[in-house]
Amino acid sequence: MPDLESRQPEATGPSRVVAAHTAVIPLTHGARWRAFWVCVSVAAITILDMTKVNVALPSIGEVLGAGSTELQLVVSGFVLTFGLVLVPSGRLGDQRSRRKLFVIGLSLYTATSILCALAPTAGVLLVGRLLQGVAAGIQMPQVLGMAQELFQGKERGRAFGLFGATIGVATAFGPTLGGLLIALGGPTDGWRLIFWMNVPLCLAAIALALWLLPDTRTPSRRPLQLDPVGLLLFTASVVSLMWPFLFTTGAPTDDPARWWLLVAFALFVSAFIAWERRYASRGRRPLVPLSLFRIASYRNGTLLQTTYFTAAPALFLVTTLFLQIGLGLAPVYAGMVSIGFALASAVTSWVGGNLVGSHGRSVVVWGLVAILACVGGLVLAALFADPAWTPYVMAVIMTVGGAGGGLVIAPNQTLTLADIPVTQGGVAGSVGQLGQRVGAAVGTAVALSLFYAAIYRESGTHDDLVVYHDAYAFGMLSVGVFVGLAFIVSIVDLTARRRGRLTVDRSDAAGAPAP
Repeated sequence: MPDLESRQPEATGPSRVVAAHTAVIPLTHGARWRAFWVCVSVAAITILDMTKVNVALPSIGEVLGAGSTELQLVVSGFVLTFGLVLVPSGRLGDQRSRRKLFVIGLSLYTATSILCALAPTAGVLLVGRLLQGVAAGIQMPQVLGMAQELFQGKERGRAFGLFGATIGVATAFGPTLGGLLIALGGPTDGWRLIFWMNVPLCLAAIALALWLLPDTRTPSRRPLQLDPVGLLLFTASVVSLMWPFLFTTGAPTDDPARWWLLVAFALFVSAFIAWERRYASRGRRPLVPLSLFRIASYRNGTLLQTTYFTAAPALFLVTTLFLQIGLGLAPVYAGMVSIGFALASAVTSWVGGNLVGSHGRSVVVWGLVAILACVGGLVLAALFADPAWTPYVMAVIMTVGGAGGGLVIAPNQTLTLADIPVTQGGVAGSVGQLGQRVGAAVGTAVALSLFYAAIYRESGTHDDLVVYHDAYAFGMLSVGVFVGLAFIVSIVDLTARRRGRLTVDRSDAAGAPAP
């Protein structure tokens, strides 16, 4: 039986609102938005958890006796399993019920949060985080896939604007919330509250998902097409790419032989591409439809968000470590420095979501200019401001960065998925999420290795404050490079659009055309 979404009516004008049909009922305007907010809340829980754990790393290391490698894996191991599960879960959501996958992912996330909260050792905590990443990878692709199915045209831009605002707030407010929970729970058990907090939030999200999320697919007896060989090659590619970075700490004991895995990555990804092309030529549905990358708006947008998210998480992590370790700021106050980023990004994400329909890629370009100014300003503040005033100066600069970040995430998401058919919304969104997660792991590892390498190299030869100034400057150098790469991609994309060379096949595209 064909999917009902392929028979959805389309808007005939930019302001016309059309009810999106599900398997049993047409959704009203209010029902669509209630379902959307359930999806966004699930995404917020996941992103918030990723960022609030960062501020707890010093406490976890002290209480559980975890070394730098174990602490790196607490963050990056989550990202690894998250990334591995994203694409197959997106494919599964495209072929079956997103609602069921939401509930499965949230249930597993609840159980693994309890495991992390009760962890008696660093090893148990690491296992919990790896499984937590699996749960996140199950639920996150369904968010963008559902949004693709619920909205069209300008309404989709507004939806992605709100999505970007929520993600921006969750990303930037996470360190503040993590620091507050550590302060409330004390230095020994405060970090456990970070994981306990997920339990009631996930239970509430499960109840809302069962109540408000529609089934957007008709029952199908067709067998699943998950491309097992492609899945195996995909897994090998992701692991071989991320593994060397997961074990990069900046310590002198780092094993340089790990970089040989990048050769294996090149071989695996070449085999994966060749297999996917062969699989598609047989009339089968490959794990990743490579034809998506022939859509220039999707290709450029995915590359841009990958490079941007290679920089953004590292910016927060390195800044938080500098404030805590270098300046001796309490976790709660170190986290509060990013509040301005969160609030500003919430506002500009909504504004950007509404402007992208008329101004297109230029909105993203100006957002990246603000982020570049933020990176440079933070380094100057660390190097030249009075240490007593540094957190306050950084908080102001972070607000500028937040204003730019809001103009990047939501508008770019709208532009990236504008020409993607809704029948491929889940896998297209999950590939983009994979880029974000791989980028986050790589960027965090590079920034942390530069940060700690400077500390190892200069400790004992310079004043402590000078050591941490240098460490922060080196760590933020990588952040600036990756933001610069995202800026270059945005300029290339903008130039192509203005010259009319950004061509796409719109024969089955859903939503308004990319400006």
